[in-house]
Amino acid sequence: MDPRLFSVVIADESHLCYIPDILSAMEEAARVKGNSIVVRASEYLACKMREGKAVIAVKEGVFVGFCYVETWQGEQYVANSGLIVCPEFRGLGVAGRIKRRIFELCRQRYPNARIFSITKSPAVRKMNAALGFKEVPYGELTTDACFWQGCSTCRHYSQLLANGMKDCECIGMLYLPPSEANDL
Repeated sequence: MDPRLFSVVIADESHLCYIPDILSAMEEAARVKGNSIVVRASEYLACKMREGKAVIAVKEGVFVGFCYVETWQGEQYVANSGLIVCPEFRGLGVAGRIKRRIFELCRQRYPNARIFSITKSPAVRKMNAALGFKEVPYGELTTDACFWQGCSTCRHYSQLLANGMKDCECIGMLYLPPSEANDL
């Protein structure tokens, strides 16, 4: 199936009807991956859509994939989180299109922010690297306790705590804004 047949757009009020499908996909992925995916409440996802801080992929009215933006430390750090593609649409390039669009959204809305991602997925690591993200220690990511609290549902959370929030099973990846990257 041609991935160009999927629309990948900034989510808005008109996409609220897809929240049950998004939550179902996240819950299933969390179950399969042993809770390494944070599942958010429907109200949280609705807020992200209303604020224009989410990207959704659909095909002929069917939910395909999703990702949202979170900001930390006064918008100094931005995370693109919750990347999910329904199993029947994987392997078609949809995740890459969502990832590129959410990255563009982050760069447009937060041009001076550090964009970060933590992931165990080799595919997400590869997509991040293609966008200019570098693997970094957790100490270079946000220090906002609310972000790290999101990891509390992961089965590896005790490891994160035991290591003083310095590392875990996921890989930290960071994209520096051009203003900072030029200083290196």
